[in-house]
Amino acid sequence: MATGVQPPTIRARRWHAVVAASIGNALEWFDFAAFGFFAVTMGKLFFPAGSETTSLLIAFATFGVTFFMRPLGALVLGHYADRHGRKAALTLVTTAMMAATAVLAAAPTYESVGLAAPILVVTARLVQGFSAGGEFGSATAFLAEQNPARRGFFSSWQFASQGLTTVLAAGFGAALATMLTRDQIDAWGWRIPFIFGLLIGPVAYYIRTRLHETDEFHATRTSEAPVRETLEHGKLRLLLGLGLIVLTTVTTYTVLFLPTYAIRQLGLSTSNSFLAGMATGTLQFALVPLVGSFSDRHGRIPIAAVSAAALFVAVYPLFLWLAAAPTLQTLLIVQCCIGILIAGYMGPIPALMSELFPVRVRTTGLSVSYSLGVAVFGGFAPFINAWLIDATGSKLAPSFYLMGAAAISFATLMAIRKAPRLAGE
Repeated sequence: MATGVQPPTIRARRWHAVVAASIGNALEWFDFAAFGFFAVTMGKLFFPAGSETTSLLIAFATFGVTFFMRPLGALVLGHYADRHGRKAALTLVTTAMMAATAVLAAAPTYESVGLAAPILVVTARLVQGFSAGGEFGSATAFLAEQNPARRGFFSSWQFASQGLTTVLAAGFGAALATMLTRDQIDAWGWRIPFIFGLLIGPVAYYIRTRLHETDEFHATRTSEAPVRETLEHGKLRLLLGLGLIVLTTVTTYTVLFLPTYAIRQLGLSTSNSFLAGMATGTLQFALVPLVGSFSDRHGRIPIAAVSAAALFVAVYPLFLWLAAAPTLQTLLIVQCCIGILIAGYMGPIPALMSELFPVRVRTTGLSVSYSLGVAVFGGFAPFINAWLIDATGSKLAPSFYLMGAAAISFATLMAIRKAPRLAGE
């Protein structure tokens, strides 16, 4: 141990933690991504209206309304994790997500059962939102507590696994668009991603039940009332955590919106649009852990601040170019640029957020700040982008939303830099 070499059992346990959190996290976010990518189809099948635009807006609203359940899930599951352990909470959220996925995979359409169809879909999405409210905090705390000296690297797998989710969902979209006709996708093809998500659920559950609880949690006296303690004494920390998450959530859900944007606004083919989404997810999966590890040596705030500022400056010209030259090559370059810039921001953020909160209330603090940020800024990003384009008639509208998010998160980083005592306790 004096040489700094970790025993094989410790290394294996930490990598087991990464795999368990990543697989479960991928399941948790896969259905969100699939719903976003297939919004056009879901709108027609479950929310028929007078026009395709109205159906799409209703579908995106359904995508967003579940995010109002996240704060409730964050309070309930965050409390549970801080009282009974990260492992117990991770197993519970996997079970809830599997149940919701099963409903989506088997849901009858509006044509078959009428109003019951959208009610079933919305109910399943609410359960997903509730469980997702506890997933981020539990998984991030669990990863961040594997090795405090490498907190940036281990916790970064939270966002890296979300990149893997984007790759899987976009890959399904591209494959289905290539192999199936539009009628086949509308009839049954859209169910395939949800069935896949249902199949990997038991694997995630099995792996998570065999995890070891973190040493930091075992070494800390648990709070009797983590929610009350966080809300009474951690308001500023919650606000800062929320501000940090704004850019990640707006970018993530704007990327989910881009295939629909490319199809409807730019006239690109469905399969090509999904391939561009895969490029962004691949970059996120590959680069985020590298940036997270870099932040362990060179600091979290400088890396995240440079990335946020670069995204603010670059996003409008990128969308301007994309609107002027709506080709697959342009879309790929634009999404790759966004993927690289957001990876630079995402890498340090989970560790920075974890260091805002004491161990005894860490999951509650992470869950509440993240779920509020996503509910307010991210969940309705596809709806807001679609509405902005329709209201303004400008194809560049999504860039303004991204620029606003980058400005908020950059300001939050500067606030933390001026009060370093808030982080690292």
